[in-house]
Amino acid sequence: MALVAGLWAFGLKGPGWLLRRAWTLHAAAFCNRGLEATGRPESEPRLTSARQRDGIRNIVLSNPKKRNALSLEMLKSLQNDILHEAESKDLKVIIISAEGPVFSSGHDLRELTEEQGHDHHMEVFRICSEVMMLIRNHPVPIIAMVNGLASAAGCQLVASCDIAVASDKSSFATPGVNVGLFCSTPGVALGRAVPRKVALEMLCTGEPISAQQALLHGLLSKVVPEEQLEEETMRIARKIASLSRPVMSLGKAMFYKQLTQDLRTAYHLTSQTMVDNLALGDAQEGIKAFIQKRKPTWTH
Repeated sequence: MALVAGLWAFGLKGPGWLLRRAWTLHAAAFCNRGLEATGRPESEPRLTSARQRDGIRNIVLSNPKKRNALSLEMLKSLQNDILHEAESKDLKVIIISAEGPVFSSGHDLRELTEEQGHDHHMEVFRICSEVMMLIRNHPVPIIAMVNGLASAAGCQLVASCDIAVASDKSSFATPGVNVGLFCSTPGVALGRAVPRKVALEMLCTGEPISAQQALLHGLLSKVVPEEQLEEETMRIARKIASLSRPVMSLGKAMFYKQLTQDLRTAYHLTSQTMVDNLALGDAQEGIKAFIQKRKPTWTH
């Protein structure tokens, strides 16, 4: 309760907002089998798969034959997997990865033809924007694990995640301009992750950048050899999963909140948040454990 009260005190929405907002977005429901979502025939394969163990949820984009295009159904499936039991204390961190040589090629252009119509186009971009904002507002850190090309909305997905680890064979592009569709929505996340002139070069030329360039410009957290990608991503995830979820949730929310403030306001907000953080049982347990030279026992 102290966590939620602290979030509301600074105009931040508590974790319960995630699930309430989700039900206003669509009528999807969850069945009782693992993370499988209802709403499609059982014989029809899901476009994402998810499994969870030891506090780490692995969500995999699972449509490599279509280059893991972020179709409307793929976006809804991804949204379901991110939202599933978002408030559960057993969930500590989420990893988003993909099957095949392409992380994601972006939107399915067949959904963007004039035959589909204005309303369908609006729905595609509305759900996509909701997914990207959901990642930012989610109470646990979300990590992108990238091996291959992340293009257009796929690049947007990487830029939206809190942490991004990529193999050295990965590349990143916003090539919509080449087909007459400027990547305006990917530019929102991209422009907040890399310097403006780098973002505009990518958006205006459509040319890809390498993983090393993406690391240099701040799109990625780390680049590793392909054979070390899963190991390094899991190392980061396990470290996060070993820590206090309430503390992590409070810290993530305030980090993004203070970024938009002037310096004085940012220090005011974060100083109050530090005081609220100290009121959490896990903070006092951690301090006592440090003084007593023992490992803390988190309550989550």
